[in-house]
Amino acid sequence: MATLTTLDLKGLELMLGYSFRQPERLLEALTHPSYVAERANAGADNQRLEFLGDAVLQLVTTTWLYRRYPALAEGALTQYRSTLTNEEALAQMAVALELGPWLRLGKGEAAAGGAVRPAALADALEAVVGAIYLDGGLPAAETFLLRMFAALPDPETLMGEENPKGRLQELSQDKFGVAPSYHVMDVTGPDHQPDYEVRVAVRGETLASARAGSRRLAEKAAAKLALEKLKA
Repeated sequence: MATLTTLDLKGLELMLGYSFRQPERLLEALTHPSYVAERANAGADNQRLEFLGDAVLQLVTTTWLYRRYPALAEGALTQYRSTLTNEEALAQMAVALELGPWLRLGKGEAAAGGAVRPAALADALEAVVGAIYLDGGLPAAETFLLRMFAALPDPETLMGEENPKGRLQELSQDKFGVAPSYHVMDVTGPDHQPDYEVRVAVRGETLASARAGSRRLAEKAAAKLALEKLKA
């Protein structure tokens, strides 16, 4: 939304469940550095708000986990916090809010798929948290984040989803006595937006194949499918 202004943000505020007293803070949270780089007098990008939002996110998440899991040791709490605050989880929250179409992106970043890029979405989500914190204080930011957490699987389930390759390796070693192997079958698309096809096999037998925008994500998707097949 290159021409997005504060007057256009009411729909997004409804999605966020928060009405800004200073909507220019939300506009800043939606402004990718590429947008500012291409325009004079475009104002600030969202990097400072992202920095602030990350700190608020860590505090709220830590407090929530501490209260919700009184029997968990520090190590497990740290793992849970990492799972809830990593790029993939934050991007998932941003997708649930349909944040991508609201981002102010430079032309090159928009053409390269910035509105769906996990890193850009995660940064914007953290920036929105920072904007809500500045506008409404910690209680407002906490209310927003806890609503987001409620829509996610529990941390233990997320941890399992986060590392399907590790779970597949354990299952393969136990069932077949060897680790699975991953093979790139095809790479298509332009350099800035490649599409990888990866298959995972055990002892030469293909278990599953998947496509994604990076080799890592394609391997992860293939591992998930292989786990479903082996557990069926």
